[in-house]
Amino acid sequence: MRIVDLLSQDKIALGAVAADKEAAIDLLVGLQDKSGCLTDKEAYKKAILAREAQSSTAIEAGIAVPHAKSDCVKAPSLAACTLKEGVDYGAMDGQPSDLFFMIAAPMDGDLHLEILSHLMVLLMDPAFVGELHAAPDAKTFLEVIDRYETAKYGAPETQAAPAPAAEAPAQKSEASPRILAVTACPTGIAHTYMAAEALEKKGKEIGIPVKAETQGSGGAKNILTQAEIDACDGIIIAADKEVDLARFDGKHVLRVPVSDGIHKPEELIRQAPEAPIYHHTGETVHEETNESIGRKLYKQLMNGVSHMLPFVIGGGILIALAFLLDDPSIDYANFGTNTPIAAWFKNIGNVAFNFMLPILAGYIAMAIADRPGLMVGFVGGALAVSGATFTSPAGGAVSAGFLGALIAGFAGGYLMLGMRKVCDKLPRALEGLKPILIYPVVGLLIIGLFMCLINPIVGAINTALYSGLEAMGEGSKIVLGIVLAGMMAVDMGGPFNKAAYVFGTSTLAAMAAGQGSDIMAAVMIGGMVPPIAIALATTFFKNRFTADERKSGVVNYIMGLCFITEGAIPFAAGDPLHVLPACIVGSGVAGALSMAFGCALPAPHGGIFVFPVMTNVGGYLVALVVGSLVGMVLLGILKKKKV
Repeated sequence: MRIVDLLSQDKIALGAVAADKEAAIDLLVGLQDKSGCLTDKEAYKKAILAREAQSSTAIEAGIAVPHAKSDCVKAPSLAACTLKEGVDYGAMDGQPSDLFFMIAAPMDGDLHLEILSHLMVLLMDPAFVGELHAAPDAKTFLEVIDRYETAKYGAPETQAAPAPAAEAPAQKSEASPRILAVTACPTGIAHTYMAAEALEKKGKEIGIPVKAETQGSGGAKNILTQAEIDACDGIIIAADKEVDLARFDGKHVLRVPVSDGIHKPEELIRQAPEAPIYHHTGETVHEETNESIGRKLYKQLMNGVSHMLPFVIGGGILIALAFLLDDPSIDYANFGTNTPIAAWFKNIGNVAFNFMLPILAGYIAMAIADRPGLMVGFVGGALAVSGATFTSPAGGAVSAGFLGALIAGFAGGYLMLGMRKVCDKLPRALEGLKPILIYPVVGLLIIGLFMCLINPIVGAINTALYSGLEAMGEGSKIVLGIVLAGMMAVDMGGPFNKAAYVFGTSTLAAMAAGQGSDIMAAVMIGGMVPPIAIALATTFFKNRFTADERKSGVVNYIMGLCFITEGAIPFAAGDPLHVLPACIVGSGVAGALSMAFGCALPAPHGGIFVFPVMTNVGGYLVALVVGSLVGMVLLGILKKKKV
């Protein structure tokens, strides 16, 4: 698809007037809306403003390219305008912006990124920009774009073929060094492509062939081959985010900000063959960015959550199938494993669940310290789950749950980061031993000591909670229901959750076979509410969740109904300050109502599959619905809007 395919005369305003940045946005959004490509003008404007809040889409030379993906965009579209007087749009060079292109993109696909890259390349040409400013009308404006786009990328029927200047690797020359480059910016959009174009264009001008790989939002393009890397004389890394340098081992590597690729292309090209030789040590080199500490911690956390999610969903679905295929009347206490087929599904699901928290911890640590952090974080998470202590190294009844896994992930990651800095002072002769001996052995020992120190503290908390619950058992049933159900939502598999569940099962064990326990009923409903509340929130408060969260939220309906609280863990881990309070209150309400209605449960688990054998199942359903709705509403109130 070409730029001119998305831009029409009715979406172009020349010589317009705008008082400030927001007025310019309003003008362009109005053009998009008038063309009929939007279903909700205000929602799209919010998406544009949300993108601008991340970083300004203004580039230099008076140009700005605001863009956003949104559910309210029916089809990809471009709008453009020139202003009589430029406005302050936060450009890197501090100059006002007076030439605008606005890209509207639907949520599915990355077509807008392809269009944006084409546009960025063309806008690097001052002659192109000059002709756009001089265009007397919208028709001429379009003709200018069409002419330059055809010259750069070929006629429409041949445009799918790679552009020779950008894609074809230049031949090695004895007279001129062969230079490669990788460009990347935090958003992976405008400056990524501008730097690549500037380097390749300048290389052509001075007779030094340059090939630039762009690591944009839509993935890597114009990828450097191993043969090209082996043959080159220097590599430029113009990036403001992390770039994996492993493939450049033994080559001259010059690392600079992406802005230098735009402003100093000739200087970088000539310096690259004389840059220091890069020696890979088994780690990805982290580039310094302007991200806040909070943003870095969030990205590290979400790396763990995203890798954990398949284990939660896959394992949860198989456990649900086990309940569906089993017969609770055979043995209430072993529901889910009474029949061979049910036991088969339950075992596979449990195996996936057993990996869940170590994966969370391992990939958090890896996001911090790269591959050396993976093993240390993984083992730390496993030790948190097992409850290993100095007196019981093999583990026992004490488990730190997902909160312990979070601690292990961050502790392991920053431990290995610290070790890397310490090991930088070792003699170069030991360089090869660091990734294969020093990091894994020393890191494993330290994380083992740390988790064995932490787990007894968690165990003491667990014991104190259980004792407190026993003391409450003779008091108000409703208060006990609130506390037990609320505890099930506190840490979803951690000490609070386990204390409540163990207490519930102990009351069940003390009763005659088949006799129901009102405490066990309150415990189970407390574990069912969090996933259901989250699923409802992703359905009715869509703007509080990302597209990926909304997709995975649907699965939580199944997990909640099956009493698989772990379905809520990815959401709680990603935003604990907002998700946990809502879930705790919702569970507490459900537990109170369950006690008030006199509901009793003869089995320790099973969710909806054991409802037929409950006492007052109608009241239990009411309690579940009310608690889930309370949790949903609170999530809608507490969570911030996301676009």
